[in-house]
Amino acid sequence: MQIPIFTVDAFANRPFSGNPAAVCLLENDLDEDLHQKIAMEMNLSETAFIRKLHPGDDFTRSEWFSSCFGLRWFTPTNEVPLCGHATLASAAVLFHTQKNTNSVLTFVTLSGELKARQVKDHIVLDLPLFTTYPQVSQNSIHNRAAVGDLIVQDLRYSPDTKKLLVRLSDTYERSVLEELKVSAQHFLSAEKTGKVKGLILTLKGNSSGKGHDFYSRYFAPWNGVLEDPVCGSAHAVLSSYWSEQLGKKEMLAFQCSRRGGELRVSLRTDGRVDLAGQTAVVLRGILTL
Repeated sequence: MQIPIFTVDAFANRPFSGNPAAVCLLENDLDEDLHQKIAMEMNLSETAFIRKLHPGDDFTRSEWFSSCFGLRWFTPTNEVPLCGHATLASAAVLFHTQKNTNSVLTFVTLSGELKARQVKDHIVLDLPLFTTYPQVSQNSIHNRAAVGDLIVQDLRYSPDTKKLLVRLSDTYERSVLEELKVSAQHFLSAEKTGKVKGLILTLKGNSSGKGHDFYSRYFAPWNGVLEDPVCGSAHAVLSSYWSEQLGKKEMLAFQCSRRGGELRVSLRTDGRVDLAGQTAVVLRGILTL
């Protein structure tokens, strides 16, 4: 069996930045265990599998039945219900390498139908928006494992995604978040209940700088990923939180990992969120199984 495979840097305006994802194009169904084995082999935060839903589907044509595909995402250790950057990467493969000419692509996923469209040099994802809820204690073991002695201004939890959002004090500059050292073992030791599957650290932006409304970093060692360089699903949580805090529907975000990536955020009237980003396809190959 031969499977076309691509590596795409998502939320990146140049190669070797943003968040890399592997994307596989499946002509036929795979044995279930092969998804995880391929993701382990690729050893990226996410490997996406695009599959045809009907025998007559085609990755390239513009008929309506070639605009809707199945999509699954795997970390090196497990399948996840939602991944934004690997969805962006999947859309980039179909639009840019397969030359699919549909104006909108629809992906059938564990999180329902997700849509992607091209707008100039960006791809826009239509994702669910997740609400966060205040946590009682801002001095929890999770905080200490994440930020040590840094001041925490707000602590929120998203039950739909099992993500914990920790907002650092507005007195801190972006560099404090960028330079923060983290330990996967501290996270894993602090949280063993299964309630938390992802940790978002975030900071209010500085309009006198690049104009970013908020900054973030994202960690998910419970899914085999210490730090995800640019995480779309985390921004489906961050967008809800910062829209409420800033009173804005349109925002510019930056995830300040070592690779870094920029996202344009637009809250929709239907309770969802549009996340827009650029991509760079850096590898094309064939998996031979």
